[in-house]
Amino acid sequence: MFTKIEFCWRWFATAFSFFVFGVGGITLSIVAFPILRCLPVTAVRRAFLAKRLIHLIFRFYIEMMRFLGVLTYQTKHLERLHNAKLVLANHPSLIDVVFLIALIPNANCVVKGKLTRNIFTRGPIKMAGYIINEENENVIELAREAIAEHDALIVFPEGTRSVPNEPITLKRGASQIALRVPADITPVIIQSFPSTLTKQDRWYQIPKTRVHFTLEVKPVISVQPYISDMRLPVAARRLSSDLAEFFNEELQLNV
Repeated sequence: MFTKIEFCWRWFATAFSFFVFGVGGITLSIVAFPILRCLPVTAVRRAFLAKRLIHLIFRFYIEMMRFLGVLTYQTKHLERLHNAKLVLANHPSLIDVVFLIALIPNANCVVKGKLTRNIFTRGPIKMAGYIINEENENVIELAREAIAEHDALIVFPEGTRSVPNEPITLKRGASQIALRVPADITPVIIQSFPSTLTKQDRWYQIPKTRVHFTLEVKPVISVQPYISDMRLPVAARRLSSDLAEFFNEELQLNV
């Protein structure tokens, strides 16, 4: 009986969390961001303030989910995010980016273009100046500008959410950014037990037990050896291959 009650509570708490996320996105767009637009500051400063506001809201959001019993989480070596330039993470869950932005005050990120057409997310994305990956010809330059402004740029090199228990494969976009900016890489390993909110899951398909997230920040990976030893196209292929091997080994997945 207790197990059924606990499951029902987590289901309603999950539904409430998604409701809060949607309402929060709309509220930011129609209340907070118009106020920011009226401030007598530069566009860069306005984007900075928007990023910090989203960071604080996401911190509240994950703590709210923990308080409600939707999830628990653990972090390791967060000090390695200090002065991070390019943060690359695996992508097992829909809310990975929420965790990362909540943990990184100066977070910027590369987002899918379709999120700018979503009523709940388009306002925060545009106001914060997040980089839209549909604008391929501008992504590298925008990444360079973001890092020059001391943003920590978050990229999911898989390009989409992982398939649980399957080896991950990476697209070369993240390696291109790392090599062409250039920017050293701060890897983050994200795991959830049991898996939840994967690409195959609907929001209401919650696991039978409460999910636990771990986010571990790994030591910085220097890109200088790749730049020094080979031509850019070859370097990008090699770096992507090495990163895929690194993430799979950390996740203990068989390649």
